[in-house]
Amino acid sequence: MKNTGIFYGSTTGTTLEVAEMIAKCLGIKESDIHNVATTAPSEVAAYDLLLLGTSTWGDGEMQDNMDDFSHGLEVMDLSGKEIALFGCGDESMSDTFCNAVGELYSRLKDTGAKFVGAGFGTDGYSFDSSEADKDGHAVGLLIDNVNHPDLTQGRIEDWCRMVAAQE
Repeated sequence: MKNTGIFYGSTTGTTLEVAEMIAKCLGIKESDIHNVATTAPSEVAAYDLLLLGTSTWGDGEMQDNMDDFSHGLEVMDLSGKEIALFGCGDESMSDTFCNAVGELYSRLKDTGAKFVGAGFGTDGYSFDSSEADKDGHAVGLLIDNVNHPDLTQGRIEDWCRMVAAQE
């Protein structure tokens, strides 16, 4: 496993919980899990694989701290790094489900980083539209712990296997 850091933005604690579950699944130390509210974007330099997580708010906006953090990342040259995205949303917000994950992808796609963990399915969720859905496939792991907490553990385990196989 490459030197991996998890960077998350969480307001209610759900994205933190998912970040911790991913860390456990991939064997990532607690010291490599970073709350972007208290972390500078330059901290990503220490890692080869960046797992970036955000929740979706309001009309499909990114969580505030991750919004600020990602603006710092989007001006960096991340060539040689890999990025895997994950995010939390609520499928009852059917026209903006996990939009923030798609926004994060759009901001970082020109940084030179290689994306892994994309193409993960959305089986079990029902929504009309999402910026995280590109050509019928999600750009990362989408989690709805509000309506489908029973799917979370299995989705995380499957995604972690996918990320580990792609790196």
